[in-house]
Amino acid sequence: MLATLCAIVALILIVYGIYILVARRDLLWGIVLIVVGFLVGPGGFWIFNP
Repeated sequence: MLATLCAIVALILIVYGIYILVARRDLLWGIVLIVVGFLVGPGGFWIFNP
């Protein structure tokens, strides 16, 4: 269940980061959201892991 939630949150962050890069042309926030999305994903780092 937690892995599914992580994947959904990561997907939302990555899609929104791409939206900010393309539509708003805000490079810094777009990259930050994409990196956080990759870190939160089930294959990345998660704050609940020891």
